[in-house]
Amino acid sequence: MARSKPSARNALKKLREQREELDAQEARLRDEAAGELGKVLLECGAETIEPAQLKQLIRASLTIGIGDALKRLSPA
Repeated sequence: MARSKPSARNALKKLREQREELDAQEARLRDEAAGELGKVLLECGAETIEPAQLKQLIRASLTIGIGDALKRLSPA
């Protein structure tokens, strides 16, 4: 008995199911990453920084590069 070739419709259905699974996995991993980052912030005392200032600090650091930002902040 010959196997029928999967239809485009079935392929799309499978792709949508995979996408939903990946979306759920991404959401779970984002929550885990947020928890890990939250622990780091608490360990270094960053909970006293206003959220807007923290966001600005991170964006500026990413703009110039983490390595360069750390060099600028390190004592000479």
